[in-house]
Amino acid sequence: MHPHPREPGSASGPKRSTAPPSAVEEGGATIEVGHRWRLLAVLLAAQFMANVDTAIANIAAPAIQHDLGASGGETGLVISGYVAAYAVLLVAGARLGASHGHRRVFLIGMAVFTAASLACALAPDPSVLIAARILQGAGAALMVPQVLSGIQLHFSGRERLRALGYYAIALSGGAVAGQALGGVLIAADLFGTSWRPIFLINVPVGLLLMWAGRRTMPADREPEDVQQVDLRGMLLLSAAVLLVIVPLLLGTDAGWPAWTWVSLALSVPVAGAFVRSQRRRAAGGGRPLIAQEVVRTPAIRWLLAAHGVTTLTYFALLFVLAIYLQEGLGRGPAYAGLAMVSWVAAFGVAGPLLARAPERRRAAMPPLGCLILASGYAAVWLYLATGHRTGPLLFVLLGIGGLGLGLSSNSLIGQMTFTLPDRYAADLSGVISTNAQLCGALGVAALGGGYLFLAGDGTAGPSALALQAVLGASAALSVFAAVAATLARRTRATDDGAPVFQ
Repeated sequence: MHPHPREPGSASGPKRSTAPPSAVEEGGATIEVGHRWRLLAVLLAAQFMANVDTAIANIAAPAIQHDLGASGGETGLVISGYVAAYAVLLVAGARLGASHGHRRVFLIGMAVFTAASLACALAPDPSVLIAARILQGAGAALMVPQVLSGIQLHFSGRERLRALGYYAIALSGGAVAGQALGGVLIAADLFGTSWRPIFLINVPVGLLLMWAGRRTMPADREPEDVQQVDLRGMLLLSAAVLLVIVPLLLGTDAGWPAWTWVSLALSVPVAGAFVRSQRRRAAGGGRPLIAQEVVRTPAIRWLLAAHGVTTLTYFALLFVLAIYLQEGLGRGPAYAGLAMVSWVAAFGVAGPLLARAPERRRAAMPPLGCLILASGYAAVWLYLATGHRTGPLLFVLLGIGGLGLGLSSNSLIGQMTFTLPDRYAADLSGVISTNAQLCGALGVAALGGGYLFLAGDGTAGPSALALQAVLGASAALSVFAAVAATLARRTRATDDGAPVFQ
């Protein structure tokens, strides 16, 4: 395994690879620069696809309901079934990749995702579509953790920062592209197929990525120390995540009935049972599902808190802004989907900026990005407070938030990958992705539910005031994220005195 720049607690300082600058040594093989960037393109295309399908069904929901005669609850399950399966299985997908080979698990996940997408496109009724969407989410959960693991294992130093910048663009751009692409395809109604092309388009793309993945991903090597996957831990963690994610996804639309609160309450003892099982397995010499060093490192906990909170505000904004523009102002789905283009464009600028920043300044980027994000939310709040509703200036101001989220997300994830050695790549990948999905669902449930309550009849005036409330809360949460990122930096320095970015 490629040596990490610095092991936590090491007194010997950074360890250097003996590979030439044009290559990185991984598992005894030398991976040339050009090949690594082609590999990254394949991995990020898969991440982009998974995020597109997280958002695309939101725009298609009315068309699906009309075409299949689905009930409101069934339509909700088309959207939430994918996200639930995706969130529940992310850590399991990361651990399977580490145990059975990142290439093998990635290709299996892509095959499942592609086949499920075809099933979605051909679904004759709501029940088949819901089942196919759950299977699609499971496929995404197998392939997506291999993306961040691949970046940590195959990139180091400044190149890792560049790769993480592109990774962040795939995350944010995929969600926005899902809304925009969904709106355009549904409006086009190709050959009278209505919403079906939003899933059918995944089939040729998925087949292409499977071919490219086989050519670009290095062959899996048999691990020197083969250990059984922690099936008990996998089941307990999946159950705990499921008990949290399902009520968060369905609670707002269902009016928060008793079962949602019971489910959330049950998640606590199940999570406790998972923690105890992990400790017993580690004490017995086994390999836990999540390495204890990941969750016990104070800096990682603060960084996860900051990344989770900023992700929470972003998912909430995607949800709320689409409703505000379509229902509050009567704009079409294509307009609502394109409204966040400036956000994604500014988000994309953040990665190259971070990679070019002087090394002594990079440690300050996580809190700075969070504060810029807060400023973006505050600027849009002020725009609405002065009587404006929408227009070009709104989109420009959203770009401020996009830049802030890009800087914070890139640098927070980068800081986490540099804090722990590369042998924890799979653990960290699963934890970061699951944390983001849970926080995103919490943002939609809490801030999205608050918006729907405050918007009342959904007319322009109340909707604008409701959006202002969400923006104010998002600004405050982003300031909290800045504080958490600062505490992570201080904790990291206290722990071992190592710089945040090597």
